[in-house]
Amino acid sequence: MKIGELAKIAHCTTETIRFYEKEGLLPAADRTEANYRRYAARHVERLCFIRNCRALDMTHDQIRTLLCLSDTADGGGDAIHALVDTHIAHVDARIGELEQLKAQLTTLREQGQAAQVVEDGGTACELAEMEVSAPHSRHTRLG
Repeated sequence: MKIGELAKIAHCTTETIRFYEKEGLLPAADRTEANYRRYAARHVERLCFIRNCRALDMTHDQIRTLLCLSDTADGGGDAIHALVDTHIAHVDARIGELEQLKAQLTTLREQGQAAQVVEDGGTACELAEMEVSAPHSRHTRLG
């Protein structure tokens, strides 16, 4: 199948497929005589695996590790479980960060409403004057 067909089956763009090939997550496709990429069922399976991992917020390095482990003779069971456990810990840490962020925003909103009753400015003034906690190392996968 051609790249457009693979993209349609996997519900992604051709750019995504090319990117995953460039990153080494998706094996390079064979080429036709006209130099078109020619994909097989193994590409569909691997691309769905990658996309499912990304939906779980896994990094490319984690996905690369999972692919290597799953390609081994024993399937890498214990190592895969360890990687997933590490990712669960990351998610737990992120949830804690988001709960702290929500608490800060809720406090800001409440202080802003109270300030607006007393004088003009409200939340905007509170943003300028609020004390923020020291930044901690972020566990986000972005940036």
